[in-house]
Formats: sequence, C-alpha cells, structure tokens
Amino acid sequence: MSMQTDAEKTRALNDELRQHLLGGGAVITAGIAELGPEAVERLVKTIAVFDDFCHANDPYAEHDFGVFDFDGTAVMFKIDYFDKSLNFRSPNPADPAVTERIITIMRADEY
Repeated sequence: MSMQTDAEKTRALNDELRQHLLGGGAVITAGIAELGPEAVERLVKTIAVFDDFCHANDPYAEHDFGVFDFDGTAVMFKIDYFDKSLNFRSPNPADPAVTERIITIMRADEY
C-alpha cells in the first residue's frame, strides 16, 4: 500500500468539501445569493460534479479552484486553507486536524 502524498491528501479533502460540503465551510458572495435559492442549489450540485481540472487551472493537482459558465454567468469556486481559528493560513492543508477548509462560490466579475 503506497503512502499518499500531501497533494493527494489535500485533493481528497478538497473533493470531499466540493462534492459533499463535508470537512469545511462554504461561503457564497452577494452576487451568487442574488441568483436565488433554487439557482444556488443547482450551482452547488454543478460544483459537486465539476471535473474540468487540468494543469492550467489546477497546477498543484489539489482540485481547489474552478471556473465555468452557469446560466450565462461565469462562476468560480476557490478552496482556501485556514488554521482552526480562521485567522491565518493553515500550516499544513493536507492535515485536517490543523486545517479549516472554506469553499467560496462567486461570480467571476466579483473577483
């Protein structure tokens, strides 16, 4: 059995958050909230199945960012890694004991 690299551990934890909203928090911007609850629900499901990761948008193979068209609007998601106090960056994103993951969903024009 091979040991997982930090990038593989981080990717698995990011996929868990992105696909199931487990292991972290989720934030939506005002522009996303304006789309309404039904659209937000569809958007969360779209992000869950997003698999358009390539070296250009995912250079570290951590599945922490994506951008796509949603009903004619460019939408982005980004996963950031904080320490447990949410004050600083995580010392080790591959270790859930010291990391709080937050996925932010925003319109690209809000970035």
